[in-house]
Amino acid sequence: MAATPVHDPHTSTMEVSMIRPVTAGLDGSPESLAAAEWAAREAEDRGLPLRLVQAWIWRQQDVPVAEDLDTQKRWALSVLEEAKDLVCDRHPGLAVSTELICDTAPAVLLAEAEAAEMLVLGSSGHGAVAGFLLGSVGQQVLARAQRPVILVRAGHRPANEGGGAAEHDSGNVVVGLQEPAEIPAPLLEFAFNAAAVRGSALHAVHAPDLPPLYGYGPAVGRLAGQEGGITRQAERALTDALRPWRERYPKVPVTHAVELAHASSVVLSAAPQAGLVVVGRKMHRRALGMRIGPVAHAVLHHATAPVAVVPHD
Repeated sequence: MAATPVHDPHTSTMEVSMIRPVTAGLDGSPESLAAAEWAAREAEDRGLPLRLVQAWIWRQQDVPVAEDLDTQKRWALSVLEEAKDLVCDRHPGLAVSTELICDTAPAVLLAEAEAAEMLVLGSSGHGAVAGFLLGSVGQQVLARAQRPVILVRAGHRPANEGGGAAEHDSGNVVVGLQEPAEIPAPLLEFAFNAAAVRGSALHAVHAPDLPPLYGYGPAVGRLAGQEGGITRQAERALTDALRPWRERYPKVPVTHAVELAHASSVVLSAAPQAGLVVVGRKMHRRALGMRIGPVAHAVLHHATAPVAVVPHD
């Protein structure tokens, strides 16, 4: 049974109604159970409720319609109950709600993301994605969601199975940044807040854009080594960009690195020791836009840590 939230008499009805849950999307796979457990820990750390949702559309099979409908619905409900039992057992003080929604997965997940603090989904091993990220569903969610979407590997396990709280809170938060002069506030807000919630350090990485003339070769190395070269200029710009956020989050230790390499390689080189990797995604206003960006795409496919994709203008 879900815990009843404690009512604060100083909290207005409007403030209560604006509380966003951490939402996990389920699909019956082990990956989605790992996502539910990660989402539960995140909700607990943030003092937020957890919401578990399952999209369900009846699909006719070679059995009588009534029996098929009943069987599929029971299975969908059992997925929700299994996940709820799992997280309630490990997080007894957490407020947990569940809902089976009759609609397509993309429609359900996009609507849920809109109302959530973040949407958490499961993904499988290196170089492949499963569950909600199979085919066009994941592309639609990642490319169109207006709130952060977090992908959790199936290898994530709770404390009594070699992970859980220790795994969730271990390692720093790595954030990949592009142009220091134009770092989107939602990306840094999410990354700094995630580090603060975990009590961990934040490591910002940046790969400067290089002039086409140089590419990635010896000439770049010589240019970067010069006084005021590419690397030093980028480091100064990154330091300046991070300064107001350091002041806003004084308890978060911050380090940063600038490397002359492809942006995805720079992020992935820092990812193995991370507890969470944060990357940005520009929101495309075109109705048919389905791109998530090359850096986010590479990190989602190759990072072993949970990956947060944060949309921004």
